[in-house]
Formats: sequence, C-alpha cells, structure tokens
Amino acid sequence: MSEFHLTGSHDDGDVELNTSSNPTFGSIVEERHSRRTIMGGMASVAALFGLAGCDIGETPTTDSTVSAGASGATTSGKTVTLTGSSTGATGVLWTQVSGPTVTLTNANSTTATFTAPSVAAATSLVFAFNSSGANNVVSIAQTTVTVSPAVLGFNAVAKNLLDVVTVPAGYSVSVLYRLGDPINAATPAYANNGTDTNFAGRAGDHHDALYFFGLGATTGLRDDNSSTRGLLAMNHENISAAYLHPNGPTSVGGVRPEAEAIKEIEAHGVAVIEVLKGTSGWNYVQNSTFNRRITPNTPMDIRGPARADAQMRTAFSPTGVAGRGTVNNCANGYTPWGTYLTCEENWAGYFRRSSTDNAARTPKEVVALNRYGAAQGASGANGWASVVPAVAGSTVFAKWNASVLAADATGDFRNEPNQYGWVVEMDPYDAASTPRKRTALGRMGHEGAWPANFVAGRRPVFYMGDDSRGEYFYKFVSAAAWVAADATAADRLSIGDKYLDNGTLYVARFDATGNGVWLPLVFGAGAVTAANPAYAFANQADVLINARLAADAVGATKMDRPEWAAVNPVNGEVYLTLTNNAASQRPLAGTDAANPRHYNDPKGASNSAQYGNPNGHIIRLRETGDNPEATTFQWDIYAFGADSDLNAANINLSGLDATNDFSSPDGLWFGRPQNASGQVNPLLWIQTDDGAFTDKSNCMMLVAQPGSVGDGAARTITNTDATGATRTQPTFVGKAPGLSLRRFLVGPKECEITGIDSTPDGKTIFVNIQHPGENGTGASPTSFWPASQTGGTGSRPRSATIVITKDDGGVVGL
Repeated sequence: MSEFHLTGSHDDGDVELNTSSNPTFGSIVEERHSRRTIMGGMASVAALFGLAGCDIGETPTTDSTVSAGASGATTSGKTVTLTGSSTGATGVLWTQVSGPTVTLTNANSTTATFTAPSVAAATSLVFAFNSSGANNVVSIAQTTVTVSPAVLGFNAVAKNLLDVVTVPAGYSVSVLYRLGDPINAATPAYANNGTDTNFAGRAGDHHDALYFFGLGATTGLRDDNSSTRGLLAMNHENISAAYLHPNGPTSVGGVRPEAEAIKEIEAHGVAVIEVLKGTSGWNYVQNSTFNRRITPNTPMDIRGPARADAQMRTAFSPTGVAGRGTVNNCANGYTPWGTYLTCEENWAGYFRRSSTDNAARTPKEVVALNRYGAAQGASGANGWASVVPAVAGSTVFAKWNASVLAADATGDFRNEPNQYGWVVEMDPYDAASTPRKRTALGRMGHEGAWPANFVAGRRPVFYMGDDSRGEYFYKFVSAAAWVAADATAADRLSIGDKYLDNGTLYVARFDATGNGVWLPLVFGAGAVTAANPAYAFANQADVLINARLAADAVGATKMDRPEWAAVNPVNGEVYLTLTNNAASQRPLAGTDAANPRHYNDPKGASNSAQYGNPNGHIIRLRETGDNPEATTFQWDIYAFGADSDLNAANINLSGLDATNDFSSPDGLWFGRPQNASGQVNPLLWIQTDDGAFTDKSNCMMLVAQPGSVGDGAARTITNTDATGATRTQPTFVGKAPGLSLRRFLVGPKECEITGIDSTPDGKTIFVNIQHPGENGTGASPTSFWPASQTGGTGSRPRSATIVITKDDGGVVGL
C-alpha cells in the first residue's frame, strides 16, 4: 500500500491512503486553486480521477456542500480558529489562498488553527475549505481573516499581596525549576528542611536573569529556532541563608562551619539545564548531559586587556591569567554566536579586609578599594573567609580574605576583588568548557551586557548598567566588524575572543538639552592619564580594572541605580531602568534632567516618609543615525514609577492608574524578533524589585508597547523636600503610556520578579521568582511559595523558574 502525504500550503504529517494511481486530495486542491470557477460563494472542480466526457467549461455535479464560516478580524500574535462545515464529505482540507504565509494546524479537519502573523497595517488572509464528496468532486468555500497590528491582549492584573503568582485570565502558570532541584541522576530529591547538601549538583538559590538556547528536538544540536527543546542558562545571584540550614546559619566564635559555607558558596553562580516541552507541558531534564552548575569555585580564564596585569595576580594565579568562580550574578546578555554572558554585580561585599589593611597598601590601592566598596575592616558577607578548611592548604575560603598577608600579591589574595566585577562568557552547549572573563568590558557592579542589534559590517555593541545609586551607564564597542558567518562557528568562545577582547569602553553623559555623549574610557585620553589627581592611571588595564574611577574622571552622569537595559529589536532604541534613589544620594538640589525627581511617597498606614526617588523611572535613548557605534544620542524618560494617587503634575508624570502603577523598575526585556511580540511594535516587559510600594502590592511584571524617543515633550516639574523647600527641574517626558502599559503578573510574598525570556515562537515565557519570603526563617516562613501556588502550606519558600503559556496557544502578551 502506498502512502501519499497531503500537499499544498501545509503538511502536518498525516497521510491519505489510496491504493490507486489517482492523484491525492491535496494535489487536486492545489491544482483547483489555479483553475477555479466560483458559483454562489462555492466552487467545484473535476476531481481529475480519470473522469471523461466533460465538455470544456462544464462543471461536474458535486455530492458535498461546504461552508468556510463568516469572515473575521484579529490582531497579530493571536490564535485564530477556522471552522468549516460540510455535508456528504469523505475528506476535508484547509489551505491558504493568499496573504502572509502561516502554518495551519489540523488542516485536514473541519477546525484548523494558526497564529496571526505580524503586520504593520490591516492585512487580509484568505483561506479555502475544501471538501471531497463520494464522487470525488471537490467543493471549495473561502473565508477572509483580516489581521491588524499587535495590541496588548489581556486584562490587567490587580495589585495584590497574595502568596501566589497571579496572571491574567486565559493564562496558565507552572513551576519548572526550584532551589535544590537535582540536576543529575546521582543527586537525591530536595528535602527542603536545611539538611540538603551538594548544591554543585542542584539548582542554586535566588534565580535571576535567564536565556533560552534552542536544541534540535531529535538532533540535540544547537537550533536557534527550536521552541520545544532547549537549554536554560540562568544566574543564581544570592542566597536566603535562613532557609538553607536547619536553623539558619551558625558560627562559633566568629568561625563559620565548613559544611555550611560550602553549601552557601555552591548555591551561588550559574546553571545550565535542559528543558523539554511534552504533551503535559514543560519539564527540566534531570539527567541531561548538558546540565551544569558554575559556582564561585569553578575555574575561569581571564581574557582581554587586564589579563596578566599585576593587579590580577593572586596566590591561585601568580601570573594573573586565571581565577576561580563567579559570584553575585545578576543580569545577563547573549551573543548571536550562541554564548551566554553572565554579569557579576554586588561582589565587593563578600570580601574581608582587616581593620589595619590600609597601612599595608599604596594610596592608589586604597582609593580603588574604597571606590568599589571593599573598605578596610569589612567582615565579608556570610563570613566565608573565617572557615578553617578540613584539607590543609586549601584556599577555597582564604580567597575571600583580601587583606595583605604576604610579601607580595602572589602569596595572598589581596587582589582577589580585582578578579570580580566582570562580564563572563560561557558556552551553554559545552559543559566541559572553561568560562572566560571579558575584561575589555570593564569592571564594575555589572547588571548586565545587552547587545545592540547585529548588522553585518557594523561593530557589535553591548550596553551595561552599574547597579548602585549614583553609578553610570556604559557601552562597549568591539574593535571587529560583525561577520554574519561567525554566528554559526563551532568554536563559540574563540568567536568571543574576536569580538569581546578588543574594543572601546564608553560611559554616558546625559545633557540637559535632551541629547547625550558617549565618553571614551581610553588611557591617555582626556583626564584618564597618569596625571589625574584623584587616581593616577597606569595603562589601559588599569583603566578597565578601575572603570568607575575612569568614569568619574571624564564627568559621566550619575544615575538613580542604573540596572537592566533592553534594545528594541525593530528601531534599536535602548531602554534603561533607573530603579530608585534616596534623598541622601539625590537631594533636592541634586536632581538633573535625566534624574529629575525628588519627592515623598508615604508608605503604609503610618504614612512613613520616603523622600528621594523611591519609585524610579525608565530612561531611553536613540543613537545618532540609529547607529549604536555613534558617540552621541537623544534621550527622554519613557515612564516614571509612581503610585497612581500621587501628584500628577510633579510625581506621577506618566499618568499611571490602578492598572499600571508600579515602583522600582528593574528587569527589562523585549519580545524576540522571531515572533509577533518582537516585530513592528515590540512588547517591552518590565519587572520590579520594590520596597517602596510593597504596602500596596507584591512585586510585579508589566507589559508595554512603548512608542519611541521624542514622542512626548519637554516639561518642568517642581520638587519638594522634607523641609517643604521647592526647586524646579526641567526634563523630557515621553508620551503617557495609557492603555499601552498594563500589569501582567504579581508575584508571591516578599519576592523579586527578575529574569525573563521566551521560546522563539513566543508561546512560552520563562520568568524567575527570586527570594519569596525573604524576611522569614525556617521555623517561621513568611511565604510558602511555590508550594502555595497549588494550595500547599508549611513548606519553606524556594526561588524558582516558572513557565507561562496562553491557554489558546497564542503568543504570550498579545
């Protein structure tokens, strides 16, 4: 018996069985569409099964009738259902006649579906419903679906203080990967009572930024278009130590137990896990050979201009070319050649320095250590440096003591802080590869490293926030022009050497005119010289190791906690969250055009004062000539965080209401350009890390279609401080978001919403929920999430990755 696959615009793998040599139904339909006669809204054609005796123009009689249903309208990204009906049919088939090509699901049934394509204007798609009768004559009816540009396709979620993840009606949430989940077959299930060990074989804590790398469904090879199988690379930023041990962390005489410290160290870092979509949804693959944990103990290569510099030498690497581990990994980036960029943020607080250490340092060293927050007398978070190792000579814990203890840097870890604060590149497809710290991108409290859109012949650009109040916004411009063929190179880290080890680091100055300048941080240029009175730079390695000091020297603009950035995949505009600031850092007289507000947002029943910029804002810029290599730009402020009941003239400048008010924007992400959420007018996802608004709502995630730089106007606001004094501040305010911004998700108690990516088709998004119940203890948790998501109680809370899908299978958010 022969099998004949359906042909035409769709083949879903089903077959017709026909023992004759006659054509298939699909081939009849395909030919029919080029030779049709329309009769009363239906058409029929000879079935071409060897029928004879028909005069030219004669229409054979059909014994089936069909209807394709009424024409309809929809918007990009939505799931469309085509419903046909027929009488006397022995076979049916939906085909597309015209319009942008779509993939029809269940095309050989009366009900077929497709995802509405991305369009810039109303566009008609015509479909035919074909019915074959017992006499092998095909009847055809047509219907038209008019697709309009994408719009937000959900009702806003209300603010709430619940202990669950709340999403709009029509969406579903499942929990994928939680603190302590084993990532290999040998590691037992997580008990979640503080007794668990071997976090190098488990999910770490404080899930943060993530990225989905596709895998071929059957090949297991890199496949950037796969939406059913892939690798999630994600950061594990920090720990909730109260829940990791039976009764919280302990110490005896200031000395931490080794077992506790090992657990805490291993719970930091990065993970790569394989995820797979099955018939019942998404799961992670526990025993995948791709699964990997990268911790503060994992060997690292130092690359770029700071490699082998004297400031990088330690007892572990006397030549300064290698190091151990990555820590406090917050946001991220990615490359088109298939690697993951993880970024070291608040690393300085992990180091101990003795109370007399400055005396053993040069004045330059003291300036640098203080500028990065590694001050004399610091005890070091978690007390890891206090551990007495069971194995004599081990320096796993000693490396956290940055005090001068030996004759030179090769005998101690005085320079260990200089080995952190970098962008780290890793290959998620090669679990045996050694990550590389890319020093050309500068050392700071790296929030992330987000690429501009890649164009052949143009140099790659990465944007980077330095997450601390009063710090700066940077970009790195590679020295090498992009070659598209490098995207598929087998040795991915070598491609990283090409583009990430040489280039120019810039820092942003936002001018009061609404324009800005990228200032190069290059040794010998401007104030970045050995004659600088605040810090005498020695060479380019010194500039990059001390990028904050170089940015100080050139006069960059101090920002209100510059965190995540995101690049619009259509127009290349760059968005940056400025999470918040306090009055001590941004006083009434200290505002500027780019950081324009000083106000009070009273909190709670007691109306506790919160002066400064407690709710933050989102700034955006457009590079001159729409070229990310440019050294000038235009900027405005897209949205100001605020409670909707605050003063509209001077605080709630974006006109937020109960459906979209927010505070402390942190994570940012544009929809992927492979689907409608990242095309034409892409979706911008905004995540919050809030303390100012938590009397009204848990942290949240919103979705926007944000317009473009310059769509608003100049505006002068009046700020007021705690004494009642006022001061005016001109700024540039984007068009009020209105209905194009709304709340999509609210998280559980005491969490942060951070980290988001989607499958290429946009029909699944992955989101991280960090530190739920962060203020509780093992004996008295303040959240039970994720157990509470399905009604559970009494369980210690766990950071986790969730999966969100649309119930009708459409693109999430549309």
